[in-house]
Amino acid sequence: MAEIRIGVSGVGGRMGRMVALEVLETKGCRLSGGIEAPGSPYLGRDLGELAGVGALKLKAGSDALALFRASDVVVDFSSPEAGTGHAKMAAATGKALVIGTTGLDAKQTAAIKEAAKKAPILWAPNMSVGVNLLLRLVKEAAAQLGEDFDIEILEMHHRHKIDAPSGTALALGRAAAEGRGVDLAKKSRKSASGARKPGEIGFASLRGGDEVGVHQVMFAGPGEILELSHRATSRRVFARGALRAALWTAKQKPGLYSIADLLKA
Repeated sequence: MAEIRIGVSGVGGRMGRMVALEVLETKGCRLSGGIEAPGSPYLGRDLGELAGVGALKLKAGSDALALFRASDVVVDFSSPEAGTGHAKMAAATGKALVIGTTGLDAKQTAAIKEAAKKAPILWAPNMSVGVNLLLRLVKEAAAQLGEDFDIEILEMHHRHKIDAPSGTALALGRAAAEGRGVDLAKKSRKSASGARKPGEIGFASLRGGDEVGVHQVMFAGPGEILELSHRATSRRVFARGALRAALWTAKQKPGLYSIADLLKA
């Protein structure tokens, strides 16, 4: 059976390096290349050295279209802007794409959905299997507990994380809103002062140190509190999830997929 060729966008970043390492250490796949943004200090660096396994004579470039043509699937951990452009390249080449980037706005999300009509694209704000199970549990809890249970979502990440609330926290909010049959945009409460309104879904973000990722959903009712939480102790869990997603997405028909779709397969 032919190896699945996997390219990595954002290969010089922490997640990009870990994904490259996972590819190199996994049978049945091959690292086809890696790209970085123009001007990146990682351009021209050997991908094996970036992954910590020694020279491979495969250099980090900046030609995204060439990477898609050389790959069966591309894993993107770059930026929302780059991810949107890569979705269009996936549509143009018919190649699969896995996006792990968070912080996409409505226009970028729409562009990815449009590209998925011509290429298989899996987009997940969090590649952890545990987090995706948490999403299911939150939806079920929200459906079972009435509005007398207030929902608060707390997340903490390292000091360098830019977007807040995190993409995973927002996904948890969407799961809770779906469970309750409400529109999150109309029920969202982010660091607001004053008494909370009935049915609001609150968000709180903490940043500090080198925390990989903590997400906690609290259902606070009269006389009791139900807490559902997940903590990542290593970023490599996300890299493993991304590789699993890449191997699965490479075999799918055009469409927009999630980790939940992978877990059902």
